[in-house]
Amino acid sequence: MLRLGGRRGLRWWPRALAYLVSSPPVMITVAVPMGVLALPWLLLLGEAGRASFARIVLLGLAGLLLVGGLGPPFARVVAAFERWRLRLADPRPLPSPRSGAGRLPWLDPVAWREFAYAILLVTALPALYLLTSMSVLLAALWMAAPLLAAEQPVSLGFGEVSSAAGAVPYTVAGVILLPVTAYLFLILADGHVAVAQALLGGDPRDQLVEIARSRSRLADAFETERRRIERDLHDGAQQRLIGLTLQLGLARHDLPPESPAGQAVAAAHEQAKQLMVELRELIQGIRPQILTDRGLPAALRELADRSPVGVHVTATVPERLPAQVETTAYFVAAEALANVAKHSGATQAAVEATVRNGRLTVVVTDDGVGAADPGGGSGLTGLADRVDAIGGTTLLSSPPGGPTVLKAEIPCA
Repeated sequence: MLRLGGRRGLRWWPRALAYLVSSPPVMITVAVPMGVLALPWLLLLGEAGRASFARIVLLGLAGLLLVGGLGPPFARVVAAFERWRLRLADPRPLPSPRSGAGRLPWLDPVAWREFAYAILLVTALPALYLLTSMSVLLAALWMAAPLLAAEQPVSLGFGEVSSAAGAVPYTVAGVILLPVTAYLFLILADGHVAVAQALLGGDPRDQLVEIARSRSRLADAFETERRRIERDLHDGAQQRLIGLTLQLGLARHDLPPESPAGQAVAAAHEQAKQLMVELRELIQGIRPQILTDRGLPAALRELADRSPVGVHVTATVPERLPAQVETTAYFVAAEALANVAKHSGATQAAVEATVRNGRLTVVVTDDGVGAADPGGGSGLTGLADRVDAIGGTTLLSSPPGGPTVLKAEIPCA
């Protein structure tokens, strides 16, 4: 199924290059004080197998006190600089959240993630940079192989060549390896940026929760506004239109049917009645009354009864769901059935609504010609946006010749 919904374009290359070039000096600068903090452990490593038990305990505790005591405060300085340097790769500023204002670094989980990044900055990341740089040197060596092998045999990493002709395959391999190496550097920069943003940008779970809450508040606000419009139309405009229709009906009976005034009033009366029908359909489209009164299964069955295509409804919804969930699911089915009637050429359709593991799943299938295009103005993209607004997903399968399957999964909480 298709979900309806490189990291960067060419502009990322100069940013990646700037970030890569600035990384080794930072690594070296950070490595010096980090090495001083870990000096007791380095001494212990150098005396492996020869140090006494008392010396092992003494150096081990000294290293633990230095690293654990001074490491997090030092990492805060490193993290502040790295957040600034990340703007070479990503111009958006990276926030620096804290678990609590004025909290000591040893009690702050964010500080320990910053310390973890500082450790990576002087251990794993330099190793990755070195390996990637060696691939450039290897590519350069292979491309220069005919010149090097012209006078004497030369080792090229995977063998030894003694003539310029024998080095030609290495030259070809070097030419091929060079753009591959450039792409490896791009991947390295992308990975380094991702690790830095993950460790220095605060707790990702807190950010995701806040994003989800913000999106939920926005969806709730839209739903509240739709209900207000529905209520105003139902209690205001519709009631005044009913009064106008009744007055026109009384005036119509008081005037001779064949008189010009009687014909004009009769025409206005018919137009008012037609406007009444359209207004009721508009109110029904905002939120059907049956959906409010009886819930999603009854609303889906009424929707199927009004469809010009035969629709079979299966709704396994044991209890009432939140209003926002019911409304979204109803309009998924309504939009899908409208597309079936307009575009698919189908003779049969089916709507299935089930609740499992806290998620409502709505599946609409038809036996039409298929080839539904989300970008073709069928309303599927807007439908996917509506589902996404409350944390759901929309999937579409519509091969040429059919069948078409539209599936929406909506969290009930």
